[in-house]
Amino acid sequence: MAVNKPVGDNARKGAVKKRSQVKTRLGGATAWTKRSKKSGEFMAVKKPAKKTKAAKKFKGVRVEKRGAKKKKARAGGRR
Repeated sequence: MAVNKPVGDNARKGAVKKRSQVKTRLGGATAWTKRSKKSGEFMAVKKPAKKTKAAKKFKGVRVEKRGAKKKKARAGGRR
């Protein structure tokens, strides 16, 4: 369980459970979208500030890994 004391210091100790975030594009700028692991639905979007092109991440929420690239099979095989 995460411990979040003292109250008001704007810091979190421990990860947010059952949530993940993924980087998305929103009107040409980078945004972060929070997703529920249980249902898979998108919960919130963190938009960039007016004069920036990238938004800040959600605090304590794990980042989803992008899909792993598949290795191409070589025609000649192994030697």
